[in-house]
Amino acid sequence: MNLWAYVLRRLLYVIPVILGVCFIIFILFNVFSPDPALLLLGKHATASQIVELRRELGLDRPWVLQYLDIVKSAFTFDFGRSWSTKQEIIYMIKQGAVPSLTISLPSFVIASTVALSISLLVAYFRGKFIDKAGVFLCVALMSISSLAYILFFQWLLAYKWGMFPIAGFESGFPDFIEYIMLPLIIWLILSLGGDVRFYRTVILDEIYQDYVRTARAKGVGERVILFKHVLKNAMIPIITQIVIQIPFLILGALLLEAFFSIPGLGGMTLSAINSSDFPVIKAMTILSAIAYIVFSVITDVLYTVVDPRVRLS
Repeated sequence: MNLWAYVLRRLLYVIPVILGVCFIIFILFNVFSPDPALLLLGKHATASQIVELRRELGLDRPWVLQYLDIVKSAFTFDFGRSWSTKQEIIYMIKQGAVPSLTISLPSFVIASTVALSISLLVAYFRGKFIDKAGVFLCVALMSISSLAYILFFQWLLAYKWGMFPIAGFESGFPDFIEYIMLPLIIWLILSLGGDVRFYRTVILDEIYQDYVRTARAKGVGERVILFKHVLKNAMIPIITQIVIQIPFLILGALLLEAFFSIPGLGGMTLSAINSSDFPVIKAMTILSAIAYIVFSVITDVLYTVVDPRVRLS
């Protein structure tokens, strides 16, 4: 099948998927959730105040129209205004995207590269001390709470040693570098354990395939086998693991942004949850769903690049 025809067909699938996502959002926030007017006004609000606020927020309109409003916002990216800040939500998203992506993109790229490199190293020395030590370290890293890492490194590297700012963010190069270094280090440590174990398992699974034994029988060196043959055939699950994480970068790192007072999308989402700001929560849910769908298409296309045996259908 032609590549562009496949991409177009997959993108057309986005329409019913978005309609379904909007319906789920509508059910969760407009049907089964507590009355937003009561949440915003508090339990001491009078009946007339609740009725007036529901009218202002459009919550007294028929459910069909409320659902169509959600659908319209998904296709036009006009999410209206925040209930708590009264700002345009799309403006809030644009403002928060810069700090979030400034932290999450470099952290994600560096963490993925380091994890894959370590996985290749321990797989090369499989069964030896380096491999066993690597597995032990991965399990140890995964056993500790992410909150403990954040608190410890914030106290040690920022407060005790003064190597980095404790919190805050400055936009513009190179001012932002010193503010993202500590979150980047913590991100790397948090993701290293799980990623290395996954990539190692995938690589070892390929190493024990018949074609590897055939290559060894023909005298092909171990390094050539690992980097030329094994890595290439292991790329499909590795690509899946990497690309499937990219849509979630839109939220940044929720805990990191909260602890380091970074005004990103993660902090904005947490504030919206705490204040029951449903329009912001709906907007972030819709954007995350759209990003996930788009990157799933990109994943399928990348499969054909790394493995010619895969056919688009």
